Amino acid sequence: MAVVKVGGRGQLTIPASLRKKLRLDNETTLTIVKAGEALVLTPQKLIGDAVIRKSDRELKKAGLTFKDRLRDLKKQRRRYNRERYGG
Repeated sequence: MAVVKVGGRGQLTIPASLRKKLRLDNETTLTIVKAGEALVLTPQKLIGDAVIRKSDRELKKAGLTFKDRLRDLKKQRRRYNRERYGG
């Protein structure tokens, strides 16, 4: 069990041994939840990059480019605006 002290600005330092075991680095974002009288910290899973990589692979397989995506997005916006606001 590790003991940490909360600093003046509410900051705490996670011991290096725990950061290493949990693979936490300077860029890791943690979610904190109050559970009764305890605080539970968990690494936040950022899925945006994974979604983009998967999307890029699928579009490449389909032979589509970034310009194709932008063109389609513009079409979708026009359709949405027509349906939403008329005209």
